[in-house]
Amino acid sequence: MNTANEQLGALLRAVRGTGDGGGGKGGHGAAGPGLPTGVIVGGVIALLIAWSVLSSFYTVQPEERAVIKRFGKVIGISDPGLHFKLPLGIDRVELVKTERVLKQEFGFRTISADGQRSEYSAEDRADESLMLSGDLNIIDVEWVVQYRIADPIKYLYNQRNPEGSLRDLSESVMRRAVGNRLGSDVLTTARVEIADLAREEIQ
Repeated sequence: MNTANEQLGALLRAVRGTGDGGGGKGGHGAAGPGLPTGVIVGGVIALLIAWSVLSSFYTVQPEERAVIKRFGKVIGISDPGLHFKLPLGIDRVELVKTERVLKQEFGFRTISADGQRSEYSAEDRADESLMLSGDLNIIDVEWVVQYRIADPIKYLYNQRNPEGSLRDLSESVMRRAVGNRLGSDVLTTARVEIADLAREEIQ
């Protein structure tokens, strides 16, 4: 019985990593202890603090504005520069390019532009460009909508899909404008008038 108890005690000491410091002559003893629990906990806390500090700063580029949300609620907008936010997901930042001129193309797509030349493709875009004029002619109309984001909060949260909504609105306005005019006018004298009308209605 004593032998069994001694073996059980030795096994428990080995699992705990404490050993008995000996093991007899020529013996090596049990494995030494690992890192103290306090050291491990302290290291984890130090890493969390370092990560929190590093994640508390963000940069807004000159062409951007940052919308700040705290616990899911919008609390403000940040201008370009280096800013601080609360860490651990308390504050979240969404960047919006408010100073860049954005564009949407209809009836074609730009496939390359190197500053000296541009290449375009109208393949599979007939559903956008073919329209029926007021005199029942089919007109192939290609156009571009250029825009800036004036209000980043409205852009992010007033529409579920602002880009898609703008495309739908632009196409609807253009089809109505073309449908109210003669086909020959759409291609010649009415082009400026249609562009001005579309700009007013889309804005």
